[in-house]
Amino acid sequence: MNRAFPILISGLILAGCAAPPRPPAAPIVPIPTPPPRGEPDRFSNITAAQLRALLGAPAFVNKGSGAEMWRYDAPSCHAYFFLYGSGAQQVVRHIETLPAGQGQAADPACLNALKKS
Repeated sequence: MNRAFPILISGLILAGCAAPPRPPAAPIVPIPTPPPRGEPDRFSNITAAQLRALLGAPAFVNKGSGAEMWRYDAPSCHAYFFLYGSGAQQVVRHIETLPAGQGQAADPACLNALKKS
């Protein structure tokens, strides 16, 4: 019994030094590709005032830090204008539509369907 006790203690100490089991690796989920660029010339880099003059007041505005998203609604689609800057320096930098255009994020047919209210 006297011999068994030191062997038991040594075994417990060695077991305590063993590395804990590693958790399973999280599955790798790919980041979706961004929408294609290709802003329509008519709306690219225009000011907020110019956008309002062309399309009227947006149906919805979402303000973030340093950027705003303006949504305009047509009967068959929605257009999202992303404006960056502040005050009079605020300009359209990106446009997307739902449904999206072919080969670009903004469908010209949707943008043409927007009417000033």
